[in-house]
Amino acid sequence: MNASAGLGVAGLDLADIPDRIQSEVQRAIQRSIKGVEYISSSGPSLGSTPKDILAVRGTMNLYHYRPISDEIYRVPILIVMATTNRGYILDMVPGQSFIEFLLKRGYDVYMLDWSAPKPEEKSLRMEDYVLDFIPDCVRRVQQDSGETDVTVIGYCFGGVLSLLYGSIFADGPMKNLICFTTPIDFREMKLFQNFSDRRYFDVDRLVDSIGNVPPEMILSSFEMLRPASRAVSQVQLWENIWNDEFVKSYRMFDRWATDTLPLAGEYFRSITKDLMWDNKLFDHTMSVGGRLADISKIKVPILHAVAEHDHIVPYDAAKHLIQMVGSSDKQEVMLKGGHVSLVAGANAIKRLWPKLDSWLGERSI
Repeated sequence: MNASAGLGVAGLDLADIPDRIQSEVQRAIQRSIKGVEYISSSGPSLGSTPKDILAVRGTMNLYHYRPISDEIYRVPILIVMATTNRGYILDMVPGQSFIEFLLKRGYDVYMLDWSAPKPEEKSLRMEDYVLDFIPDCVRRVQQDSGETDVTVIGYCFGGVLSLLYGSIFADGPMKNLICFTTPIDFREMKLFQNFSDRRYFDVDRLVDSIGNVPPEMILSSFEMLRPASRAVSQVQLWENIWNDEFVKSYRMFDRWATDTLPLAGEYFRSITKDLMWDNKLFDHTMSVGGRLADISKIKVPILHAVAEHDHIVPYDAAKHLIQMVGSSDKQEVMLKGGHVSLVAGANAIKRLWPKLDSWLGERSI
């Protein structure tokens, strides 16, 4: 008998066909069942690490996370979030929460998170964030913790705000500064540069007409960086919808990615003109409320974590930060991952979090 008699086209064993058909049918049924469950359920609860609200003022929210370690480092941490995104990206579910990790390692953690500015808050300016909100939160952290020194961690544009604060209050209470994926050379934010090209983008007309910049506009600008990514991610979801862990992770990150905040109009005007158009932070000509914000004035220990595959803040936009600050104790660390996976998810758990703990622990005593 011919040994290949039972084989069909391209070596396919015809005897396996019924089993493969049944497997595909079962998978299709399971996919449909899980699809109904996905639509009818709300997903995991995020940002659930126990915390107390220390202050709410306008768009500013200051939280203090309840310590869980018997021994606490002396220097408290204030996390400054980006003004476009919610802080729960750093406090996903238990076991995948950066906040929880810090608490378990013995840090005293506070967060400056943001709410959507109301229509009447369209006049909020860069100086309201840098000269008011952040200093106010630092003072409250000092009062609550009983310590003078404060470590500041800034994520993305929260890092920009932290740099501006640190440069203006160079003799202030900031003891350490950690920036995650923070842009410094805005000319290298290529797509955002095209989007805000002063020849075509009338920021004055936009702000004067609508006030606060709507979240849909901001979200669209992010999605333009990878136009097909949303469609690809939805295909991947459908293909893996029977995998509960995959679905859980998808829902967490998709919820955060689409939970975009509007930006106060005057604040957005300043970002566009001072940073995107004139690149003043990079050129050492940035001023906030009439006060020069030259980051070479920053002398405190600084760590800048950048992502190898960051499509939002490319490395060329971030690479000059460490060179430009005046600190003698300064370090850049590049890790695998993207803009979000650098700080949250499995990559972050294995790479960034332990690195940050190792660097910060000896500087928090």
